[in-house]
Amino acid sequence: MPIIRPELKILDDDHKKMILEEAKTILETQGVFIENHEAIDLFNKYGINHEGLRFFIPPDLIDKCLKSVPSQITLYDRDGNEHISLSGNNVNFDPGSAAIFMLDEETGNIREALSNDFIRFSKVVEQLKYVDAQSTALIYQDVPKEAQDWHRLYLALSHCYKPVVTGTFRKESFSIMRDILLACRLSEEDLARKPLAIFDACPSPPLKWSDLTTQSLIDAAKCLIPSEFVSMPLAGANAPITLIGSITQHCAECLAGIVIVQLTKQGAPLIWGGSPAVFDMKHGTTPMGAIETMMINLGDIEMGKYLSLPTHAYMSLSDSKVPDSQAGFEAGMGALLAGLAGINMVSGPGMLDFESTQSIEKLIIDNEIIGMVKRFIRGIEVHESPFASEILKDYENKEELLSHPSTLKYFRKELFLPSSIIDRMTRDSWKDMGSKSTRKRARELAKEFLEKTPLKAIDDKLKKELNNIAEKELNKSLS
Repeated sequence: MPIIRPELKILDDDHKKMILEEAKTILETQGVFIENHEAIDLFNKYGINHEGLRFFIPPDLIDKCLKSVPSQITLYDRDGNEHISLSGNNVNFDPGSAAIFMLDEETGNIREALSNDFIRFSKVVEQLKYVDAQSTALIYQDVPKEAQDWHRLYLALSHCYKPVVTGTFRKESFSIMRDILLACRLSEEDLARKPLAIFDACPSPPLKWSDLTTQSLIDAAKCLIPSEFVSMPLAGANAPITLIGSITQHCAECLAGIVIVQLTKQGAPLIWGGSPAVFDMKHGTTPMGAIETMMINLGDIEMGKYLSLPTHAYMSLSDSKVPDSQAGFEAGMGALLAGLAGINMVSGPGMLDFESTQSIEKLIIDNEIIGMVKRFIRGIEVHESPFASEILKDYENKEELLSHPSTLKYFRKELFLPSSIIDRMTRDSWKDMGSKSTRKRARELAKEFLEKTPLKAIDDKLKKELNNIAEKELNKSLS
């Protein structure tokens, strides 16, 4: 056991309480816009006051709904094996969803993604030791637009066994995506017991749940599929410029989402998450690698933990356009801060350019960063006592400790042993190996990963069933 788990706090309990109370007051007095007819009928059924589409949610209803939200979620892989836990300070990483561009590692060009890019990306994700979940990471252009949501989930599960973070851009997609998930389970009850996917749902800041995203919450809740809130306050643009103001707005938007989910189905699982940013006043951009963006994320997470909910944030990503030093320090800072905060699901490894681009090179480099972060948050452990004196007695005899029993027993546990991505060679050895940069080593490792057999090959029967679903739905789209 570690002496202490390293951790980070940026809010005290008094201010968490103040943020929560103000968020409730905002929902009670200023309200939240709801566009979805099914949600409107639900709110009317429970007698929630409104003016047009603006609904005023009373604090006691929020408190009641908070009590029924599960405090933890266990995700299972494609084969139904327990894979990761979203609870406490458990930290898991996924690449983030819905980038529209691919950084081609062969040409160095950023271009629109194709389905084969996503297949390659998914195969690499499966091989990465420290990336815990996959995602529908790329929106590719070589399938009909109306098929893009479910087709990404189909390819993800066809080429990687890990649980998947996904989402919908069309209402009609959910039922098809549910059928794809059900193909991996014995029944609807089995899927509810062993969730395989998380569905992202993004409220529109400030204080609005759109028709599409609300429908996603409702559809997922009915099936007991976890929803992940991705609230996106933009400090200084559609949210207060103050960091604590944006954290408060995020809290209000997520509380409204909780009410929608729990009124739909009490006890439905959800994740308190987001992708906030500050507005860059110089360039008019939304920097995900800005330290203030990370600070808002950390505050959002502390509010989720204050409410005993599973948590999520977009961190460990970069605004750089290529995997350079900026990408390294932004991803490294974000991953470490996320680890220290105990964020249950961290989205962002592999992402560049304000969440718009995926890079296999960066993904492989980020995997090493994540490995280091996981070693760090494991902390310093006490293996035996006294700590050093008995070991040092042996040094007097041998003048080395490499062969000491404690070294042989503990070095693999105590040390993070990086892959070839990390250069710890002597200068001469580095030259002998071709004087390669980190990025070049990542490209070479990507080729090795893509030539490997899957860690867990898909069952032939399941593969055929998924292919049949895809073929049937594609034919509908093309007809």
